[in-house]
Amino acid sequence: MLPLMTHPSAPTQLIDRFGRTVDYLRISITDRCDFRCLYCMAEDMTFLPRAQILTLEEIYTLAQAFAELGVKKIRITGGEPLVRKGALELLQNIGAIDSLNELVLTTNGSQLETMAAGLKQAGVKRINISLDTLDADKFKAITRTGDLQQVLSGIQASKTAGFERIKINAVILKDRNHLEVNNLVQFAVDNGIDISFIEEMPLGVVSQHNRADAYYSSDLIKADLAQNFSLIDTPEKTGGPSNYFKVEGTQTRVGFISPHSENFCSTCNRVRLTVEGRLLLCLGNEHSVDLKQVIRANSGDMTVLKQAIIDAMLIKPEKHEFNINEQPVILRYMSMTGG
Repeated sequence: MLPLMTHPSAPTQLIDRFGRTVDYLRISITDRCDFRCLYCMAEDMTFLPRAQILTLEEIYTLAQAFAELGVKKIRITGGEPLVRKGALELLQNIGAIDSLNELVLTTNGSQLETMAAGLKQAGVKRINISLDTLDADKFKAITRTGDLQQVLSGIQASKTAGFERIKINAVILKDRNHLEVNNLVQFAVDNGIDISFIEEMPLGVVSQHNRADAYYSSDLIKADLAQNFSLIDTPEKTGGPSNYFKVEGTQTRVGFISPHSENFCSTCNRVRLTVEGRLLLCLGNEHSVDLKQVIRANSGDMTVLKQAIIDAMLIKPEKHEFNINEQPVILRYMSMTGG
């Protein structure tokens, strides 16, 4: 890797024009996935050619630049990040950046049975695992290709590896899996892990359901859970958009990510780096800067790269404009964005 030139007077924090400090970066290291979840991507996907995506060395350099600009938490995502060759070595390198407080990972769980121990050794502190149902047939229908038992085995391997926290992420769709929210929380309680319920985000055109008809709000989920659990409000945060509740009598936290029913943009502290090298300033808008072009045109010059990142804060929008009742303005799929 080429030595990087730095500039001692560069700002050490990223602050947007609305006064929000950006200290959380989500990096997509691949758009590829071994699942085809119906709310995330098309069944017959065309993936990006290798020349269009960031190299692992470029991803590391970008992570280093953001860390030097005050980012304290980096989440590695995909597609499915663990299907990319060299992912574990990349995580080891990012995990060794001194100024980072947290390196975390979001995964579909398919590779965890064999990789969980290595991820823990690489410095991954917390892990989020997508799991929308405990019914094997429904799991196959939602993921189109996935094997529920493979994911459940991955969760057990992650518990054995000893991450600081393990959390399930569940996207809830009416008449598809909304009747399972109590079972999912009970599973989390039984396994001593956390869970977050997510309202579907209108990214990419989907063909197998109508998003307005399938929308199931966080308030409806809370009402369903109240039949079996007492949820205690807690001020705990993990740097992301979840609002957390503690399940009374347990250590399990239940989070709600509510882009429609409870807009969280006023406290947004994060940006996303797509696998193509676009710095995406908002999940629900197309405001972005091509950092791949910057890094390839200015090889080894950290000053230019960091200035491009600083300047990008000026176009971070105030909020997203999701509308569940309209065809999405954002045509990129979730798998290209990195969650």
